[in-house]
Amino acid sequence: MGKYAVKRILLMMMTLLIITFMCFVLIRMLPPAELPIEDPHSAVILARREAAGYNKPYLVQFGIFLKNIFTKWDWGVSDVLYFGRDVTTIFVTKLPATVVVNLYSIIFAIPLGVGLGIFAAIKKNTWIDHTISTLTMVCISVPSFVYAFIIQYFLSYKLGWLPFLMKGGTDYFSFSMFVSMLPAIMSLGMGVVAGFTRTTRAELTEVLTSEFMLLARTKGLTKTQATVRHALKNCMVVVLPSIFAEFISIMSGSLIIEGIFSVPGVGGLSLNAINGRDYPIFTMVTVFYTTIGLLASIVIDISYGFIDPRIRMGSKK
Repeated sequence: MGKYAVKRILLMMMTLLIITFMCFVLIRMLPPAELPIEDPHSAVILARREAAGYNKPYLVQFGIFLKNIFTKWDWGVSDVLYFGRDVTTIFVTKLPATVVVNLYSIIFAIPLGVGLGIFAAIKKNTWIDHTISTLTMVCISVPSFVYAFIIQYFLSYKLGWLPFLMKGGTDYFSFSMFVSMLPAIMSLGMGVVAGFTRTTRAELTEVLTSEFMLLARTKGLTKTQATVRHALKNCMVVVLPSIFAEFISIMSGSLIIEGIFSVPGVGGLSLNAINGRDYPIFTMVTVFYTTIGLLASIVIDISYGFIDPRIRMGSKK
């Protein structure tokens, strides 16, 4: 397991470096945004562009970029969106909104999804199972932004129960702020609920028909006891790694959902950086998203071995 983990981490670092280089070159192929001549910060940013090697080959620019990060943790300053401000400071101020909204959506989605999956598996081949499975497939097939528009139309516009947009400010754990985040939370959570319902239902259905479950019933355990003590434990070998990955990905946010509900998070920052050709912000957000995705993949693989000792990743036997 130790060798496997080290190997995966090294591969992750290599993958991250390759993806970062590709995105770095692609964004630098676009002409840089023009700077306002009358602004005193323009001279500073032009000097930083010169120091970053904007007029040099892409490979040299990338080398300067890596050197600044590893030696000074310097991701540059914003060229367009937050003119002259440090990119790291901007990113840190945007991250809490993304984390809180996604954390609420996971807290809402995971228990509901796992519970529906267990209920559907226990009621296999009944109208309850068919209904849950059909709704699950519909929810998985529909993009999250469609739910966002439906929620905005019915709950915000027609009924007036919820606000259209997220409330401004940084008091993320107040009741009024939570209410304003509900549309975004529900939109993000629908797909997660459907995914966990399908996974839990499929795994638990397979476990319930296993031979060891028949043995447990012949020993005198009731169906409920056998399900709780044995079936759920084996089912969680597949479900728990997905839960770990979801908690890691709470920082990634959603580009479209954050834009629809005006969530002041990383997703909106990423879109604005692309539209405004703000190289430093776009590069940092891209590295961030890539790192989160790669970490989630590693956690899923490694967690199997900790949840079930019989699984040993990388073993030749």
